[in-house]
Amino acid sequence: MKIYACGPTVYRHAHLGNLRTYMLGDLIRRALGLEGYRVTLVMNITDVGHMTDESSPEAVDKMLLAVEDEGMSALEIADKYTKAVFADAEALGIREPDVLPKATEHIPEMIELTRALVDKNHAYVVDSGSVYYDVSSFPEYGKLSGNTPANLKPGHRDLETDPRKRNHADFALWKSAGPGRVMKWPSPWGEGFPGWHVECSAMSMKYLGDRFDVHVGGTDLRFPHHEDEIAQSEGAVGHRVVSIWVHGGHLRLSGQKIAKSTGNVVRVDELETRGLDPLAFRWLTFQTQYRSEMDFSWEAMETADLRVKQLRRRMAAWGSGTADLGEAARGFDVAFRGAIADDLSMPGAVVVVNELASSADVSDVEKYALLATWDEVLGLDLQREARSSWEPTDETRALMNERDAARAEKDYARSDALRDRLAGMGLEVMDTAEGTRVRPRD
Repeated sequence: MKIYACGPTVYRHAHLGNLRTYMLGDLIRRALGLEGYRVTLVMNITDVGHMTDESSPEAVDKMLLAVEDEGMSALEIADKYTKAVFADAEALGIREPDVLPKATEHIPEMIELTRALVDKNHAYVVDSGSVYYDVSSFPEYGKLSGNTPANLKPGHRDLETDPRKRNHADFALWKSAGPGRVMKWPSPWGEGFPGWHVECSAMSMKYLGDRFDVHVGGTDLRFPHHEDEIAQSEGAVGHRVVSIWVHGGHLRLSGQKIAKSTGNVVRVDELETRGLDPLAFRWLTFQTQYRSEMDFSWEAMETADLRVKQLRRRMAAWGSGTADLGEAARGFDVAFRGAIADDLSMPGAVVVVNELASSADVSDVEKYALLATWDEVLGLDLQREARSSWEPTDETRALMNERDAARAEKDYARSDALRDRLAGMGLEVMDTAEGTRVRPRD
């Protein structure tokens, strides 16, 4: 299976809204891997910068704003935030893609794609040196988003308003460089830079070929970005390129989309500052179907953190071992895999995990084996405490021995008091033939 995911534009830190989207491509890869598929995941890095308003000749490059703020070169800015976003992704259990192409290293491919579209009469050059895609040359334009040229009005916020364009819906493949542009390259049409959309078409087809399985991105990229990608890619090769488009919903905070433009952001380091495991953000996102908008709150985040830590303690208490799965355990495995196969229903998978953890029909060893396998998709590091070999502390052992002595002497009041003290330490207390036994409580 071949997957392409729209990646970060690296001039600022990523926030949890960005990272929820990046998680989606990795989650699909993990789910396919659980069923034995070999998966290639490509995610681009947009390090060429973008205009704040590309329709204006006075537009300022976002990368230039970052350069002025931080006193570093454009490439240094890009390198800094590329490292930062993938450090954050790693903290959230997002495995690194197989290929991470940078836009700045693929300008020749973008120029070649643009040239091919001009040669096939899908694009035209204006006297400024900019090159535009002629949407009237592609009758299926709008098939993904429903935004057909007839439905778009001049001045639409997602459209450039260059008066040299033939149609208000036409979009840039190559832009001539104005005075506010930091990053620019030579081309057959003059010095300039690639349009936003052409980057992904050029890099996806370079690494995955002109037919691949899945293309992932945020729902805000459906139009114009992905609509324009379809027109470019299919216009260049003459056939359908992407089999399945998958779009992740927005993350919201206080009823407002989490976005850099509003300043309404939460970053990974804020989770860590509050003493929360970043991996618990995964569990939080699993409560909502990937395509739906999701509300973030610190209360919900703390609940997710508690649940992930509970599951780790249960795993440590269950202990690993070898055993053939019984009928009940196999039923849980079928249910989990079925939820994943049902349009990546992570809410359904969460239900199965919770039911398994409390099931009396599945042995502890079977529970451990199932969760260890499912964690290949969940990515919660559920075996963390089990690997650390939890053992009672010296203080705990002394209290356990003291309680056993009290029980032997039939001093039940003292025995109960010691049970309460152990329970107050977050432990589950069990009476066995060998004496008092404890384990971390859920």
